[in-house]
Formats: sequence, C-alpha cells, structure tokens
Amino acid sequence: MADDNATPAAAVRLTALTKDFGTVRAVDHTELAIREGEFFSLLGPSGSGKSTLLRLIAGFEHPTSGRVELAGRDVTDLPPHRRDVHTVFQDYALFPHMTVEQNVGYALLVAGVRKDERRARAREALAAVRLDGFGDRRPGRLSGGQRQRVALARALVDRPELLLLDEPLGALDLKLRQQMQTELKQIQRTTGITFLLVTHDQEEALTMSDRVAVLDGGRIEQIGPPLEVYDHPATAFVAGFVGVTNLLRGAAAQRVTGRPGTYSIRPERIRLTPLEAAPGEAGTRDAVSNDVEAGYAGSRDADPGERSVTGRITDIAHAGPHTRFSVRLDEGGDRLTVLRLNTPGHPLPARPDSPVRLAWNQDDAYPVPS
Repeated sequence: MADDNATPAAAVRLTALTKDFGTVRAVDHTELAIREGEFFSLLGPSGSGKSTLLRLIAGFEHPTSGRVELAGRDVTDLPPHRRDVHTVFQDYALFPHMTVEQNVGYALLVAGVRKDERRARAREALAAVRLDGFGDRRPGRLSGGQRQRVALARALVDRPELLLLDEPLGALDLKLRQQMQTELKQIQRTTGITFLLVTHDQEEALTMSDRVAVLDGGRIEQIGPPLEVYDHPATAFVAGFVGVTNLLRGAAAQRVTGRPGTYSIRPERIRLTPLEAAPGEAGTRDAVSNDVEAGYAGSRDADPGERSVTGRITDIAHAGPHTRFSVRLDEGGDRLTVLRLNTPGHPLPARPDSPVRLAWNQDDAYPVPS
C-alpha cells in the first residue's frame, strides 16, 4: 500500500557530493534538494564551485565522491546523453547555416522524429519563447536577446525534466538582461520545467528565483527564498555578497548598534537627514557638537526600537534613481553607506562634509555569525 505521506522525489538531489581537481576541492560534501517545477539559482563569486556543481548535475564532470539523483533516479555514473537534462550556455551555440526552426528542431532530427511532428514541436517551442514567425530566419539576423531565446527554445523542444542555465544572460547589455530576466521567469512558469540557474549576478538570482543557494569555497553558505537570504543572511559572507551592506564587528558594532557581536545593516534601511546648523563652518561644527552632547551619537535611541547616530558625509555618488552616501560617524570614526531614493520634496545634502543624522530600526541591524 502506498504511503500518502511519503515525500515526493526531488527534481535534483545531491548527497555528500564532492569534486576534487588535484589538490583543489571545488565542491565540498554538498547536500542539496531542488523541488520539481522550481526556479532555483546557484549564486556565488568566481571559484565558489557553482559551475562545477552544474557540470556534475549535467554529467560533464564525474564526482570524486557522493551521489547525483534526478527525479529519484541515481544518475551519478550516467553520461550526459542518458540524463533528461538540457543546458543553455552563455554563447548560445547556434548553427549559423541553419534557420531558427532547424536549430530548434535539430535534437528531434537526431532522435529520428518525423518531419511534420518536428516542425510542429519546434514552432510550439518558439511560441513559448515569443518568437512566433521567426522560424525562417538565420541566427545572424537576430538580436542577442532573440538568439538567447532560440537557444532556450532548442533546449525546451524535447521537454526535459530539468533545464540548466549557465550564466545565460552574461553577454547581454543591462537593459536586455533585465528584460530577459522577466521573460525567463515567465517561460519557466508556463512550461513548469525545473530551472537551475548558475550566476554571479545577485540581481539576476534575486529577481528570478523561487530559492537561492549562496556558495563560497565549494560549500553552500545559505539556501532560502530571495527575500529571506537578503534580509536574514546566515553568515557574514552572505551579508556582504548578496547586495550591499554595512557589516559591523567588535567595537564598531558596540558603538553603532549598542550591542556586541556582528551586524548587517542594509544601506536602504538607514534614514539620512541633514542637521540644521548656524551659517558658516564653525556654526555647523558647533551644531554637531551640541547634538553629540545631547546624546545623539552612537549610544542614543531616538525612539523606542530605533538607533540614531551623527556624522559627516565623505562622498556622494548619484546613480539615477538613488543617491549613495558615505558617512563618517562622529563617534569612533566608523563609516556607513546609505542609499536614498531621489524623490521630489526630499532635499538631500548637496556636498561632502555636510553634517547629517542617521537613524534605523533596531531590527534592521541583523545579527550574523562572526
């Protein structure tokens, strides 16, 4: 009798997976389960082991030890062509002498699928990536984003259980990359196929993924939904790599947060307001000194559950929709980075050395292991 409470097989399950290249350990006893129909990302810097993990799953590399399972089937020793997996690479790898439709249907041709069925399935795959009517064109007549979608259609045409995406948007410009992020997620939802993305781009992983695994040194540092990984980093590495953060340790943490330990404060969670001052430089410095004497720096809670410090701007960088400030604090000389949206009616300090007050909710100083 079947167990109704049995856990369904994961689309991908890695058990104690290890890969050594000589004396270098690229993947270190990795344990990972990816759910069926999930958009999952492996995120990390160069050398973190993410591409090696993808190659182990695809069968392009053989593990030193451990096991790879796809849909509950042990495929550790199977070659790539015997795994129900397709890979989309950054360079597209399209045949320039073939039409778009021929490129998409090539795998079906090799598999001996009849011409009429091959054409129908190729056109269905092109429709899924919004390239209806492009079948007779050659790849050289397409834009970078269109060629990437052709590569996707070719990978989807024989309906694999798992699609691996190896830095697929890296060759595209920023605007097209952002557009393709949205389209990739829509394609994944429409097809229901499990997508596994490898990327070093945090925005890419956070934008598209149901869950993200952050890697460093061949190990998974944290797995979770994008918002959880961003707001509640499990380690100092995750806090510093995923987005931008103010990472405070030791005496600096005690001065700024009022608590011992290590804390991550995201720059957009800090509120920056100019300090009123008398005209002239001396007056400005006197105003800041008065605030410090009144208890506004370091140790003062402006309101219950809030921290407030004073400092001076050392750098201002305008980045379109937001402005980034670097602020040196009056107490201890610690530096914090602050992001503020450029919204009407909220004037910003116009120059370095302006005195400012920074405030944030205590809960936004998130404790992370040292």
